[in-house]
Amino acid sequence: MESLKKYCLSVVPFLASELDLIDTFFVEKSFKKKEFLLENGEICPFIAFIHQGTIRHFHIKDGNEKTCDISFENAWVTDFQSFTNGTPCIMNLQAMENTTIYYIEKQNLAKLYKSNPKFETFGRLMAEKVAQRATEIAISLSSQKPEERFQKLIFSQSNIFQRVPQKYIANFLGISPESLSRIQNRIFKKSKS
Repeated sequence: MESLKKYCLSVVPFLASELDLIDTFFVEKSFKKKEFLLENGEICPFIAFIHQGTIRHFHIKDGNEKTCDISFENAWVTDFQSFTNGTPCIMNLQAMENTTIYYIEKQNLAKLYKSNPKFETFGRLMAEKVAQRATEIAISLSSQKPEERFQKLIFSQSNIFQRVPQKYIANFLGISPESLSRIQNRIFKKSKS
């Protein structure tokens, strides 16, 4: 769980002995490509840190999958509404490639917070980061053109096309796979000239 410890240390100045609490409260779990971490209707009992792999967040509306986000290494995933309120989730979390996470269940998170207040600070900062990401996505979808969203995605996740099928990338950008191909071709032609 060294990657999680390094990540925590980059956010809050933990002592080595405090970071050892991660080994006590977090559990490692692996998922094969296409396997679900969480499905619609379940109650989300965990918050997870992606050690290795890619996770697609999506819900189903009118029988169609709507990709809300795609998360890579060093990101946190959960359905906060379900996790916090104990209600059935509407979100699905699916591995897009073989994925390893470190997760903590709700009751262990409460114990971790109680054992060391620095983890409460860390938890608040991570929740703020997740909320900022959700706001960025909402603003992007409502105010940027598809080509701008595509360029921003390529800038932030340059290897996304090697790791995630194009149909899910298009869905995340709010466009059809055909539109995505046209945008890619336009940008490729511009870069050549």
